[in-house]
Amino acid sequence: MCRLFGLTAGNSRVRATFWLLDAPDSLEEQSHRNVDGSGIGFFDAAGVPVVDKQPEPAFRDEEFIHEARQAESSAFVSHVRWATAGGRTLQNTHPFVMHGRIMAHNGGFGELPRLEEQLGSYASLVQGDTDSERYFALITQQADAHGGDVGAGITAAASWIGANLPVSALNAIVAAPGELWALRYPGQHALHILERQAGASRTPSGDKGLHVRSSTSSIHAPALHEVPSVVIASEQLDGESGWRMLAPGELVHVRPDLSVHSAIVIPQEPERLVPLPADNPNIDT
Repeated sequence: MCRLFGLTAGNSRVRATFWLLDAPDSLEEQSHRNVDGSGIGFFDAAGVPVVDKQPEPAFRDEEFIHEARQAESSAFVSHVRWATAGGRTLQNTHPFVMHGRIMAHNGGFGELPRLEEQLGSYASLVQGDTDSERYFALITQQADAHGGDVGAGITAAASWIGANLPVSALNAIVAAPGELWALRYPGQHALHILERQAGASRTPSGDKGLHVRSSTSSIHAPALHEVPSVVIASEQLDGESGWRMLAPGELVHVRPDLSVHSAIVIPQEPERLVPLPADNPNIDT
């Protein structure tokens, strides 16, 4: 299954090299198991979204490696793809950009024509064939309907899909400059959060963090090492004990001051839950 990554350092601009390339279970490492595309989304100094993505695995995508080493941003969204809906094309590769925000999705759902009817004019935002991009268009529509409240938009969009369409998972990360939202829904795919304190040689639990060195970079990059940050990821990228699994239906909002606000926003399971096959090697645990 696809893998998600999100990082925010609030008002600080950092590089995400450790998590993307150097951690024991980095996005580059995960791309060996998720080979249908990779991408990195971030924000330039003016807050404009920048997305670099290709329908190639990250481990052999020179642009992914370059951006992972060089890009600086207050927030990142990255994704490595295992295609289930839509072909292996640039337009179908995550992350996606709409209305100044960046989004990636892990999971799947069906009956896309019914969702397209629900989108109305927002269907024009969709460039590819994936359920994921249509999900983002519905989030955008619902955020606008709720006065720009992204969390309310995510909740309304996922609730509508869960009530009306067959669903395996709607795990999603949405980012704006210095700000991050993440939903785990329902409970079939994992999604974790790690809150890192300033001073940064240790995680909140007291374990050493960002401590693995590799040939590609110095892990103790001052920007990432010295400022607090919050990471969201499908897998516990560095194996430390500070990670927490989000509960099914839990929405997390990390604000620019790095305060973390979470709530169970969708307590019920989807009306038509599509179970994952027991022999699927990419099932999350």
